[in-house]
Amino acid sequence: MSLTQTLGKRVSAAAVLALCAVSLSACGGGDKKADGGRGPGGPGGRPVEVGFVVVQPGQAPLNAVLSGRTVAYQSSEVRPQVTGVIKKRLFTEGALVRQGQPLYEIDPSLYQAAVGQAQANLQSAQASFAAARAQADRFKPLAEIEAVSKQEYTNAEAAARQAEASVAQNRAALETARINLRFATVPAPITGRVGRSLFTVGALVTASQADPLTTIQQLDPMFVDIQQSAAELLTLRRAIAAGGVAPASAQVRLTLEDGSQYSHTGVVEFSEVVVDPSTGAVTLRVRVPNPQGLLLPGMFLRASFAQGIDRNVFLVPQQAVGRTARGEASVWLVGEDGKAVQKTVTAERTQDTFWVVTQGLKAGDKVITQGLANLRPGAQIRPVPASKAQTIAPRQNGAKGGGPNGGQGGGQRQGG
Repeated sequence: MSLTQTLGKRVSAAAVLALCAVSLSACGGGDKKADGGRGPGGPGGRPVEVGFVVVQPGQAPLNAVLSGRTVAYQSSEVRPQVTGVIKKRLFTEGALVRQGQPLYEIDPSLYQAAVGQAQANLQSAQASFAAARAQADRFKPLAEIEAVSKQEYTNAEAAARQAEASVAQNRAALETARINLRFATVPAPITGRVGRSLFTVGALVTASQADPLTTIQQLDPMFVDIQQSAAELLTLRRAIAAGGVAPASAQVRLTLEDGSQYSHTGVVEFSEVVVDPSTGAVTLRVRVPNPQGLLLPGMFLRASFAQGIDRNVFLVPQQAVGRTARGEASVWLVGEDGKAVQKTVTAERTQDTFWVVTQGLKAGDKVITQGLANLRPGAQIRPVPASKAQTIAPRQNGAKGGGPNGGQGGGQRQGG
């Protein structure tokens, strides 16, 4: 190979390398230019596509979740009304007993004797009354013809009336003796579950003793006593009086100690009119069915119910509500000029998947719920209904500003 050919090949290779360097430099400068100022929602870039919902005023219940304990619907302590020795126990501990069912039998011997004595006294009084009445009847015509003095007739009539009163007294004594004899059998005062017996057969019981024989509790339905602070109740009553909140009589749902939901709902029976000075709370009583006997007296549970209906509020999806640096709730709105507007609102509680907004919005506002990450105050936006799926077509080959990090992503869906 000649020297001239060799030099020619070297010059050609250097020219090719220079041309590649220029091409790479041009490509790098082009990417920088294409990427500058083209971020989502940035100045000079395309508008950010966002999804919005139109809010309208509505109503939302004021739900309260309070703790409470179960209380028997009826509870009765079985006590003896006569003195004596227990002869029999006529029930099974823990069983269901009916009102009037015999529970204990106290030795009735003394009371049977008292009934017999009272019957004899009544018969004696009746005999005395019959004699006194007959004598007074005989004296009456004799006094009219002055065969006997009027004083004798008056004394005979008074004796007859005293004998009649004695008959009434002895009849009442007989009735008392019979009642005491009936009390020798101790009945169930109410229908319910009977507890353990605190006295056994052979024990001496008295009519004035402090300890009951046993206790009966009616467990269906059941009461649930829940506590609410007086301050919360006062706020609710003021809101109802002002007209912004309507009273509600919603059903009460119960959560048991193990976290499960009770299958039956209850209703609020009444509210106490006295505030407990030790706790500053008011007791609300709830009545709830208990057909399976799952609830027992003294169980701890939580009750949730609506105490009122808050009027003229807005239900805003939770993802649309954010917090400012000062902790205030805020939402993004679609402005009239097609720009994003940040608005501070009052949202103090949630309901299901919504925030309950009481201030800061008006009917017809378009609240942005999707595409919030790239929003800035005054940013140009392209709003679409949040319920409508929007498909952005894949970029065409060679389109300006394309690439994985560009403003358009192939096949991306928004709004749905």
